[in-house]
Formats: sequence, structure tokens, C-alpha cells
Amino acid sequence: MTQLVIVYHSRTGGSRQMAEAACHAARAETETRLLTADEATPDDLLNASGYLFCAPENLAALSGAMKEFFDRCYYPLLGRIEGRAYAQMICAGSDGTNAARQLARIATGWRLRAVQEPLIVGTHAQTPEAILAPKTLSDADLAPCRDLGQALAAGLAMGAF
Repeated sequence: MTQLVIVYHSRTGGSRQMAEAACHAARAETETRLLTADEATPDDLLNASGYLFCAPENLAALSGAMKEFFDRCYYPLLGRIEGRAYAQMICAGSDGTNAARQLARIATGWRLRAVQEPLIVGTHAQTPEAILAPKTLSDADLAPCRDLGQALAAGLAMGAF
């Protein structure tokens, strides 16, 4: 049985909405678990066939809670999940590329296989008030998240990844 694990962190709701949209679409294809970065454990990843990581970019870097998840899980999983498929989604106020690059470097250390370029959803939040405000993403912003979740789950279910 294949299983997709989606691990996310969200402070203002954008990344949560992205992860939930991907999860809802993925569940039509395979068993899918949605976990916050705080609750995800090495065993959750060890028992999965593939991963979707979703986080905000904070101060031009991966969010602290998502980084803490990787810090906590990295060494217990090193050498144990090599070759598994992963994809990533970043919610960013501006470009999001630095957070995506940081996450990709961690996944490279685990020897995971990227099955898609990072999906970055921009909120264009540039003032302190806009950055800290709760986010509500549009259906157009969430559509690629659903597509990614469904495609990743279908690829896992078919054995393509």
C-alpha cells in the first residue's frame, strides 16, 4: 500500500490552505496523511512512500518550525529513505526561492528524488501588517496545489515514483 505524507507548517494560514488542498486531491488517489511539522515524526516518514513538504518562507528562509522538523528527523532517517519521491510547496510574500532551495538541499542530503520543481505561491505581502495578517488564498492559487497533490499521489499509486 502506498502512502503519501504531507508535512506542513503555517503561521498565517497560507501554507495550511495549500497543504489541505493538496491533501484533499491526493486522497482520491492513495492513502494520504496530513501532518503539521510539530507532530510529524521520523516513523511517519519511514512508513510513507513519498512526501510533500509545504512551508512559508520567513525572512528569506524556510520557516523555523519546518526547519526544526527537518533538524529533528534528519539523522534518524539518514540512509533509510533514499530514492523516495518528494515535492515541495512554498507560500511566500515575495519570491520564495531561497526557502525552496534550502528545502531541496535537505532533501538532497536524504537522497530523495524531486518529482517536480517547487511550487511557489506568492501572497505579495510586503508590509508588516500584511505579512502578519491571516491569509486567504484564492481558488486560482490553490488549483496548482490540488494538481500537485493529485499527481504526486497518482504517481506513487501507479509505482511511477
